Amino acid sequence: MSSEIFDKVRGILSVLQEQMIGDLKDLEAFRVQYLGSKNVIKTLFGEIKNIDNDRKKEFGQLLNEVKNAAEEKYTHWKEILEGDMIAESDADLDLSAPSVPLTTGSRHPVSIILNRIIHIFERIGFIVAEEREIEDDWHNFTAMNTPEDHPARDMQDTFYLKDSTTELLRTHTSSVQARIMMSQKPPIRIIAPGRVYRNETISSRSHCQFHQVEGLYIDKGVSFADMKQTLLYFAREMYGPNSEIRLRPSFFPFTEPSAEMDVYWGLNNEDDYRITKGTGWLEILGCGMVDPNVLKNCGIDPEVYTGFAFGMGIERQAMLQHKITDIRQLFQNDTRFLKQFSGVV
Repeated sequence: MSSEIFDKVRGILSVLQEQMIGDLKDLEAFRVQYLGSKNVIKTLFGEIKNIDNDRKKEFGQLLNEVKNAAEEKYTHWKEILEGDMIAESDADLDLSAPSVPLTTGSRHPVSIILNRIIHIFERIGFIVAEEREIEDDWHNFTAMNTPEDHPARDMQDTFYLKDSTTELLRTHTSSVQARIMMSQKPPIRIIAPGRVYRNETISSRSHCQFHQVEGLYIDKGVSFADMKQTLLYFAREMYGPNSEIRLRPSFFPFTEPSAEMDVYWGLNNEDDYRITKGTGWLEILGCGMVDPNVLKNCGIDPEVYTGFAFGMGIERQAMLQHKITDIRQLFQNDTRFLKQFSGVV
């Protein structure tokens, strides 16, 4: 019985060595027959139990020889056949043909404006702070002096996570301010850029996701005048050295007193009349002195420290600077639209 099995294995080895491989199809058939999951060699290993004990070692060595021979032949012919394919492919190349030009990408208009704003405030000592977009109710609302029964919550229609009343997509980057105030001691001087979400109807002027930059400065003796001078500096760096600003009383739950800041845009053409509603003044951002309750909520003594905060939408700035009339264009990833900003910094 042992001799018959030995002869069978030697016969397989002989056939394997003489078998011709002409193309990749033949190579795949060879792999399946000798190296696949149900190859002919694998079944022979089960015959070891039928071999005389004194010849088991010899039989195992013979099987390994067959297996190694199959692997070597497969590797050898694979290199040859795949090399021939590459050579044929290269032969079809016209090395004298002109190359296909690589198109240069462009910055997104939101990124352009965001970087400009960041650089302006970095020059006067503000540090960029970033945090999570999925927030909890406390940092997003309560810490910002907006408890559950506060009417200001109705101003922001919020996206809550599924089956949760406490986890949400942040509605503003004020939550970054809350986390920074809780983790750092004054003086604090940060700007918090980032994406925010509100459950609003998408139209040419509003979207359910957009970007904000909020700023926060807390130290001893910070005044409303400090805030005004900081924002005047920003306006003149952003809109030109002769820019004028005005502050109008407003309401935000996390600042007191609060104000809206307008920049004088001018009335030079019909577009100016339209976007400023004929006044020449354009609302740019909201601002105010940090409410003492916010400082208390975040563990800062309002008897010792004061501060101011401000916030603005980036999409609005981008639309104004680049005369974009529909906010939806900023989120459609249309390369025809984005190519207009190639080279803009």
